[in-house]
Amino acid sequence: MNESRPASMNSFWMPFTNNRDFKANPRLLVSAEGVYYKDVDGNSILDGTAGLWCVPCGHAQPKIVAAVREMIGQLDFAPTFQMGHPAAFDLAEKLMEYSNHRFGHVFYTNSGSEAVDTALKIALAYHKARGEASRTRLIGRERGYHGVGFGGISVGGIAGNRKPYGVMLPGVDHLPHTHNLEKNAYSRGEPEHGANLADELERIVALHDASTIAAVIVEPVAGSTGVLVPPKGYLKRLRELCTKHGILLIFDEVITGFGRLTTPFASDYFDVEPDMMTTAKGLTNGVIPMGAVFSKKFIHDAFMDAPPGIELFHGYTYSGHPVACAASLATLEVFKEQAILDNAKAIQPYWEDAVHALKGLPHVIDIRTIGLVAGIELAPIAGKPGARAYAAFKKMFADGVLIRVTGDIIALSPPLTFEKKHIDELFGKLTTVLKTLE
Repeated sequence: MNESRPASMNSFWMPFTNNRDFKANPRLLVSAEGVYYKDVDGNSILDGTAGLWCVPCGHAQPKIVAAVREMIGQLDFAPTFQMGHPAAFDLAEKLMEYSNHRFGHVFYTNSGSEAVDTALKIALAYHKARGEASRTRLIGRERGYHGVGFGGISVGGIAGNRKPYGVMLPGVDHLPHTHNLEKNAYSRGEPEHGANLADELERIVALHDASTIAAVIVEPVAGSTGVLVPPKGYLKRLRELCTKHGILLIFDEVITGFGRLTTPFASDYFDVEPDMMTTAKGLTNGVIPMGAVFSKKFIHDAFMDAPPGIELFHGYTYSGHPVACAASLATLEVFKEQAILDNAKAIQPYWEDAVHALKGLPHVIDIRTIGLVAGIELAPIAGKPGARAYAAFKKMFADGVLIRVTGDIIALSPPLTFEKKHIDELFGKLTTVLKTLE
């Protein structure tokens, strides 16, 4: 692998990046192992974000690396349209086991964005298959992030992701977000206030009628918008209302799945059963792009009652890619063999205390924690939203720590293999940086 600086950086149009600012002073990573990256200058960079929420088991896990190498030499590609390969079926069974057999089936995609659009399409087709074709409306939530497909940004509620593209999918409505800085600041776990916001679904049902609504999709914990934790009882109430009105409930677990809350999925943590669940990221430990939609058996069975033929006209060239399946199978083995969730549970209290110790530092106006996730909200600079957190991001990288920022919120989500010494390093340096911000 080339570990030197590229001859030119002009041709790569970078995603979700201030391209001009980055290319003026690039941050280039060239290798990774354990919980550290190494940059092009040979500096170690502590990974405070598990890559992009997607490396729960740490980098360069030997079992995963070996599995990928073996599969790519054995079966580099195999289509899954009207044929298959063993690893795709083996993985599906293992995923059912990992989810404690609470779901019946998985549909493979290549990313979280594709998983969301797939779940939305399945929801629409499910109601049609049952003779309720009038159920076409989709309900998202303000400040929700569901990837960058047209379906995902339609049900999503982040203005910056929608504004450049004009008209989205028709027939979409949004629940209010649950963030309440006045009542819930500095919460540990689920905040006390806001469960009643789930009742806004009743207002939407009254406005449109339940017979027109196909699905509600929410992140159990909203990640990309700045770590918004659901109030106590909120998700259970949403489940009750969806059941009452015959609406499918979809949890977007692209971020919260695979241990982020110290449980297999957020649905386990909150003890709430969605009808479908979208996943990606930690599914393969970030090694190979892959996503999956977990579906309850009754949804799948509604399609199997159709006349003989293709039951669902949907899929991707790389659905169930053999190398991705190998990576995911190995990831599940690593979770089990290295007791990844046990480690996450063990260090969670230490993590939480370290995050909340930042209270009182300059510019910090809120701290939110749940599992191994933290949101640290900073007061914005007047007329320059996001500038203060972005300055913190650049200072932290220069000091050897990778963090993520969204607006003026620092979002942290370390590999689940973090140890106390890594927590001390991260927050020691973050404390220093926060004290130096303008």
